[in-house]
Amino acid sequence: MITVSEYFEGAVKSLGYQSHEGKSTIGVIESGEYEFGTSLHETMLIIEGELKAKLPGNKNWEIFRKGQEFEIDANQSFKVRTASQTSYLCKYK
Repeated sequence: MITVSEYFEGAVKSLGYQSHEGKSTIGVIESGEYEFGTSLHETMLIIEGELKAKLPGNKNWEIFRKGQEFEIDANQSFKVRTASQTSYLCKYK
């Protein structure tokens, strides 16, 4: 079954699904800055575009481009910023 989620008044949209590899979401982020919270460990892969992320414990923003990924532990929050639409794949553990 596919679930549809919207955040930040529709500026972030994702499709969630379960596969043999586990739970995942694939989505698109509109330009802007957003703060997310995690309930599970997440690995976020940038599919298209560029995303700046301020990860837990870091004071500086890091840039992630197509093909790059980062990980966030469960029960953490992190900020993302993008200047244009960016797509991602998030895998949960």
